[in-house]
Amino acid sequence: MANDPGWGNRNNNGGPPDLDEVLRQFSRKLSSLFGGSGKNDNQSPDNDSRSLAVLPVIGLIVVIWFATGFYIVDQGSRGVVQRFGKYVETTLPGPRWHLPYPIESATVVNQEQVRTVEVGYRSAEGGASRSKELSESLMLTDDENIIDLQFAVQYNLKDVEDALFNNRDTEESVRGVAESAIREIVGKSKMDFALYEGREEIAVRAKKLMQDILDRYKSGISIVNVTMQNAQPPEQVQAAFDDAVKAGQDLERQKNEGQAYANDVIPKARGNASRLLEEAAGYRTRVESEAKGNASRFEQVLAEYKQAPEVTRERLYIDAQEDILSSVSKVIVDQKGGNSLLYLPLDKLLAQTGSTKAPSEASNPSVTPNTALQDIETNTQRSRDALRSRDRGSR
Repeated sequence: MANDPGWGNRNNNGGPPDLDEVLRQFSRKLSSLFGGSGKNDNQSPDNDSRSLAVLPVIGLIVVIWFATGFYIVDQGSRGVVQRFGKYVETTLPGPRWHLPYPIESATVVNQEQVRTVEVGYRSAEGGASRSKELSESLMLTDDENIIDLQFAVQYNLKDVEDALFNNRDTEESVRGVAESAIREIVGKSKMDFALYEGREEIAVRAKKLMQDILDRYKSGISIVNVTMQNAQPPEQVQAAFDDAVKAGQDLERQKNEGQAYANDVIPKARGNASRLLEEAAGYRTRVESEAKGNASRFEQVLAEYKQAPEVTRERLYIDAQEDILSSVSKVIVDQKGGNSLLYLPLDKLLAQTGSTKAPSEASNPSVTPNTALQDIETNTQRSRDALRSRDRGSR
């Protein structure tokens, strides 16, 4: 430091060197770099003035150079700073500064933006039309059928460092992983499952498998959603496949109709069977009760018969005759006298009594069945008295 002429030129108080002198020496060095001698200490005042005129320009250039290091990180984005190509840090949203180029560089990456990758098709600008990519969409199922499957993958970044330094092309990486994952799942599924009832399940399984593969490669990508756009057989066999689908639908319709008929008939048959069982159970109970009652009555009659056999026998005979004669036509004839005039047609008497009483009963509401019965009994008693008198006369 003592040999430096700039630092050796101090003020009289022993303080720091003169600032003007330091600037002059710096200007001389720059002049020597751009072709000047820079070694002559006894320069003229004109040379010193020209050197001082360059200093503002140099200062402005330095300020502009330093200003190029300012950058702004938007909300939802991250700034990745590299020094001579090597990763240094990741900055958060807000105004930031780094050493200007070529020392450091900053790359602002939108981390939360949801990006979409199309597999099996490409949409035109505006989404008005789309073109197929058969090399991506045609897939082989487990039952050796070919299907045309188109889907879209939505993703964002969960680690900007891995996304920048572990991927050459993020979109192509996602497309390749998505195609590989969906082919693996479809290759283990049946054709009908992949085309109809299993589409949502395939999408969920594909999302999980894609995320596992991307995490294994440390890609820094997060799969947001997998959407199935279209699933159908190839165009060459579309007509035959439609016929097969229609036949399957007819089969299902007939099955449903048969099931509906069975649901209508079976409950009725079960109801009828239950009703018959209940009727049979009631009939059995009634027969058993009647049998028990008859047995009990027979035991009671037997007990009475043992006490008075003649009376009981006569009583049983009378009861039997009453039951028999109550349902047949009855005619009483006197056979002892041998007179054919001793004839008593009870049925005709009862019928005549009923025919004569019917008009009077119709005209006279006061006539009751009990009155008619009493008249019949009176006539019957008179007939019996006549028979008895005739019997006495013959004797």
